[in-house]
Amino acid sequence: MIDDALRERARAAVRYRVSRALGDATYLAAALCRRFEGAYLRPYICPAGVWTIGYGATFYPTGVRVLPTDEPITLQQAESMLDWMLRKVFMPEVHRLCPGIKTPEQLAAITDFAFNLGTGRLKTSTLRKRINEGDWEAVPGELRKWTHGGGRILRGLVARREAEILLLTSKS
Repeated sequence: MIDDALRERARAAVRYRVSRALGDATYLAAALCRRFEGAYLRPYICPAGVWTIGYGATFYPTGVRVLPTDEPITLQQAESMLDWMLRKVFMPEVHRLCPGIKTPEQLAAITDFAFNLGTGRLKTSTLRKRINEGDWEAVPGELRKWTHGGGRILRGLVARREAEILLLTSKS
């Protein structure tokens, strides 16, 4: 009986720490996304040629794709969509692809990378391989490889990768 009670308290403590870490990671990843995506309350075409709204959303939580004829959204809706995309779409996939991630800072930085470039690029990358090998010394160099667009280095992507590196190398 005492063992069961201790086990349950230990499980509850782990659940609390995981929940807190995910909350911290969501907050950190959202800050990066806000900084580098910007909030657009009307549909626009992103640099990849896709209709987008809010903080880089290409579809709504209902699964419907953003179209040029969509009504504008409020900043509150943009925030809600960003939180939903991070918690329900990107973070679970980053967790699945990169079980080697150990800290909220690492999770936030790699989630921002996936938000920016897509989970498909993360899935096939050497970056993912280095993370899952636990080779965190090599991760900054791998992130720095993802700074090109249209065949040239983009300052905005350089700044974004450096912000991700700064975050993932910070101490919890």
